[in-house]
Amino acid sequence: MDLLDFEAKDLYFDRPDAPEVEGLIRKAAEDYSSDAELPLLRAYFLAPESLNVLVALNRFYYYQHRLEDALSATYKALEVLRPMIGFPEDWQALQQRHIDEVSPDLLTRVRMYLFTLKAIGFLNMRLHKLDLSQSIFEKLVELDRMDRIGAKGLLELLQQCRAEAVGANSFALVD
Repeated sequence: MDLLDFEAKDLYFDRPDAPEVEGLIRKAAEDYSSDAELPLLRAYFLAPESLNVLVALNRFYYYQHRLEDALSATYKALEVLRPMIGFPEDWQALQQRHIDEVSPDLLTRVRMYLFTLKAIGFLNMRLHKLDLSQSIFEKLVELDRMDRIGAKGLLELLQQCRAEAVGANSFALVD
């Protein structure tokens, strides 16, 4: 299945939240400093399943270099997306047939799930959890043979960095 061959429907940012939640997200965007965290957390407490809120939290924490917090928000987004498309609880159990069986109307959500999984892999790579990152990128490459999600380059980068680190360590042992 070509993950670019679909009509974009049901985009997360087109789904309205309660006016109070939307106002809190706007307030955080206008005050994008450390002061933005409180309105985002209030929005999260009001709408913990809102992808708008979770994406906003992810971006805020990522740009504040709070990668563990960004990772928490991203995992929560994956949890929200998973039941919407009927994917297994454990991403490692995800198979091509799961994607193939999804209704074409849900392909936007499938793409968001896969991009969210890629973000989890990337954040874990930044946090030096390389085995987990590699497993995620390998799963995405397996599921997305046309590399529409773009995990192949990250997997290659990770493998190259690991090879260089092994090479550097072997030279250090010779000295």
